[in-house]
Amino acid sequence: MSGELTVRFQVEAVVIHWRGPSPYFFAPIPEQHGEEIKKVAKFATYGWGVIPVEATIDDFMFGTSLFPKDGSYLLPLKDDVRRKCNLTAGDSISVSITIRLRGR
Repeated sequence: MSGELTVRFQVEAVVIHWRGPSPYFFAPIPEQHGEEIKKVAKFATYGWGVIPVEATIDDFMFGTSLFPKDGSYLLPLKDDVRRKCNLTAGDSISVSITIRLRGR
């Protein structure tokens, strides 16, 4: 591969609250999309399996990174994103995700 390509997909997810040592909100990526992401991950990751993405919820675009979890990925939802989109745990959302692939 050379240059920059993108992979785009739309997902439906239910927001979860991670209550670990560092509480956070995430949108779990459905497994079928997780499988597709794994196919291109080596062309996008910057290490530890974390994949930088651009995500859009309700016309609000933001940059973040997908975190690998249980065979798929989690999309972190920063407080700023949750406030602007009025989101909390249990909410159903539609997210458009773009992954930029780098040439190797």
